[in-house]
Amino acid sequence: LDESRVSNPDWFQSEQMIGAVCYVDRFAGTLQGLRERIPYLQELGLTYLHLMPLYRTPANSDGGFAVSSFREVNPALGSMADLADLARELRQHGISLVLDLVFNHTSDEHEWALKARAGDKTYQDYYLMFDDRTLPDQYQRTLREIFPEQAPGSFTYIDEMQKWVWTTFFPFQWDLNYSNPAVLRAILGELLFLANQGAEVLRLDAVPFIWKALGTPSENLPQVHWIIQALNAAAQIAAPALLFKSEAIVHPRDVRSYIGPNECQISYNPIMMVSLWEALATRQTRFFAHTMRTQFPLEPGTTWVNYIRSHDDIGWGFADEDAAEVGINGFDHRLFLNMFYTGRFPGSFAKGLPFNHNPNTGDMRISGTMASLAGLEQALAKDNALYEEHAIKRILLIYSIILSAGGIPLIYLGDELATLNDYTFTGDDNRLAHRPCYDWSAWEQRQAVQTPAGRVYTAIRHMIEVRKRTPRLRNGATQFLDSGNGHVLAFSRHDQLLVLANFSEAAQQLDSHHLPLATLRLRDAHDLITARSCPLAGKITLEPYQFVWLVNAG
Repeated sequence: LDESRVSNPDWFQSEQMIGAVCYVDRFAGTLQGLRERIPYLQELGLTYLHLMPLYRTPANSDGGFAVSSFREVNPALGSMADLADLARELRQHGISLVLDLVFNHTSDEHEWALKARAGDKTYQDYYLMFDDRTLPDQYQRTLREIFPEQAPGSFTYIDEMQKWVWTTFFPFQWDLNYSNPAVLRAILGELLFLANQGAEVLRLDAVPFIWKALGTPSENLPQVHWIIQALNAAAQIAAPALLFKSEAIVHPRDVRSYIGPNECQISYNPIMMVSLWEALATRQTRFFAHTMRTQFPLEPGTTWVNYIRSHDDIGWGFADEDAAEVGINGFDHRLFLNMFYTGRFPGSFAKGLPFNHNPNTGDMRISGTMASLAGLEQALAKDNALYEEHAIKRILLIYSIILSAGGIPLIYLGDELATLNDYTFTGDDNRLAHRPCYDWSAWEQRQAVQTPAGRVYTAIRHMIEVRKRTPRLRNGATQFLDSGNGHVLAFSRHDQLLVLANFSEAAQQLDSHHLPLATLRLRDAHDLITARSCPLAGKITLEPYQFVWLVNAG
């Protein structure tokens, strides 16, 4: 595999790349159950599969992100040998395995933490520990709270040691001390172990937080980049097939700073995700296009992972300065989006849940499945055929963007069946509402186009098939254009393909003179999605929520 990837270093930028993500237990029960579902993964057209954290964890695991051992699979899912066998079989079917490297912290039941708790000074130095509150109080003044409702503060007192431990996220997740070289060596050992099990991509979790400094937010500090570069350099020597994927849900400028051939070759694209939902709520694309023009371009050898939603909540992480440049007040706009996607704004179609509201800052995030946020849950509850039609068209519209823009499109498995929120969860973490068990009964009806699940599945699979036979949709050369109509998003691919997308429930017209048709060499345009001609002379009409992928019919 190393030899193959070294000779084809752009493999992950191909139009063939189609990604998906899932929790093993919620999708297929066990690793063996997932192996039995490989034919479906092939049917969907996947070439990249991210399995959410599947390691041994304590009972309270933060969705698997409190890792007790990177070298042991959660026994309920199987064994590490099962994982290696799965990786091998996925690769035989052209699917690359993606795993998480949760390297900012471990669980308090990790071997290192247990030794530290028992008084071993060597392992106490693996973590950030303090004898009293003096330094923690000084640090806390400039730190933001990640989970203000569930886990306020960033330090936890451990009675057995009589020490305060840095815990950015939850009290049972102890932050590692990267100023100790032994920690870097230890994490490198875990990283290479996972590569040897067959992981082809490692998602670096909570990247911005791994270095701390007094008087700073302890996020996005220069030392973070040095650490990732060191891990990348070592990995490229020992396992050159391995890629890093950045997970940094921070300011757009900082998101981009982690992406590069010597750091993370691929990265989640939270800016596009936020822009998609913003445009659906406002029916306007000016902010979307402006943000993409400033934030989307990347250097060669890298690419985005474009997604509609993930296992996590949705936070409105756009740049206030980008918003201001198109006349939007960032703070007010976030309040609007929070109200809209929790169904509290007049005319909202969304059924989202408020997550971690901070009354001091007004910050809030949104939980919910793609279909519930796009309006399908409300439409079905009201038994309104027009609402249902619009909701399905919204779902397909935003899928059309992630499948046609440059990068790797990522599907949260279940969304292709238009899965709704699951309100049977227990506890106060409502992110569980958008992590339901896979609905295999709906899957059995995936070809039934008279149902919402069947319509969405059939249309998404068709778009995937079109993408995979269209080299002009490989990574690179995405130019966001001024469509001349604020409701219509326009972008070109490799100066050979034009995407137009109407984000309004009303038909929209645009003047072809606003579009660079000569540059794109579009004369008798052909829509790849419908296989119909699309006249481009004079006025172009797009029906409600319609999108087209246009190429020259000749």
